[in-house]
Amino acid sequence: MDDFLTDEQRMVRDAARDFAMKSLAPHAAEWDRGGILPDDVVAMMGELGFLGMIVPAEWGGTYTDYVAYAAAIEEIAAGCASCAAMMSVHNSVGCGPILQYGNLAQKDRYLHGLATGALIGAFCLTEPQAGSEAHNLRTKAELRDGHWVINGSKQFVTNGSRAELAIVFAVTDPERGKRGISAFIVPTDTAGFNVGRLEEKMGIRASDTCSISLDDCTIPETHLLGERGEGLRIALSNLEGGRIGIAAQAIGIAKAAFEEAREYARQRVQFGQPLISHQSIANMLADMVTHLNAARLLVHHAARLRTLGMPCLSVASQAKLFASEMAEKVCSDALQIHGGYGYLQDYNVERHYRDARITQIYEGTSEVQRMLIARQL
Repeated sequence: MDDFLTDEQRMVRDAARDFAMKSLAPHAAEWDRGGILPDDVVAMMGELGFLGMIVPAEWGGTYTDYVAYAAAIEEIAAGCASCAAMMSVHNSVGCGPILQYGNLAQKDRYLHGLATGALIGAFCLTEPQAGSEAHNLRTKAELRDGHWVINGSKQFVTNGSRAELAIVFAVTDPERGKRGISAFIVPTDTAGFNVGRLEEKMGIRASDTCSISLDDCTIPETHLLGERGEGLRIALSNLEGGRIGIAAQAIGIAKAAFEEAREYARQRVQFGQPLISHQSIANMLADMVTHLNAARLLVHHAARLRTLGMPCLSVASQAKLFASEMAEKVCSDALQIHGGYGYLQDYNVERHYRDARITQIYEGTSEVQRMLIARQL
């Protein structure tokens, strides 16, 4: 698929691949078992520019375009899916809202730190009762004497225990319904911003996912992001980029599983010949690589549209839907090719299979993607 990439995009992809294979893949299983991503690895990603990939150079970022971004996330995910989850959230919904809606003072204060990895971002939208129904928030923010006082709780916050900065969504004007939600920039060391326990997850276990409680969390009035009542628009506008990132992550996980299966099929001998020589196994591998390439083309198409500033909600949803469901099937087939060994944690395909499942859930479930695609019809 190299023919579709520019020299610059290929250079970004190759740098991500080199880093992933040398610094991530050899340790991913260990990090998965321990449930933590080392700080020095995150710092290294910042130094290499992977945490500022949607931020222009004037704000300290390494923006090329969204195709390069998707290609980089794919490679990072192939090395460590948890690392890709951290990277995708930090870029798309950590840096993105401030880049798109922040005023000059907010950009000056936060964007450089975010783009270089000195600050890690989190996105606090989901609540225990409000997942896909993003506008059904109970967290409230009241303006008192020049400060916003926020009370409520958030669930499933990626980077929740690691982040220094959070984009928090809260109801400021209940009588206005969906137009009564606002967005805020909240440093996580603010009194009243409390990190809950780390969730024990099925996959992407090294990516920290937490609940957050906001108890009279008080920030200056100037920490309002965008206009009052613009919160839902801010949340939804950054989901296109988020879905492209998660779709690319799904492809990376599936690619790693496919490569493991192909290598195993070449080496494993059954009935006197390598598995790959058996037509049933060869057909499985042929389907796997075909679906991988189809998903990649769809993701890169969505990425090109976003780079050009063209509407891509439906295409991004299609990319996320197809890539995430493809990833589970490819990882399942990779595990099947390994036979009983694939079910053991000694083999990477077991982890890939667990990691792939979440891509059909976060940044909008498959059911929500189908709903959004259907609305465009």
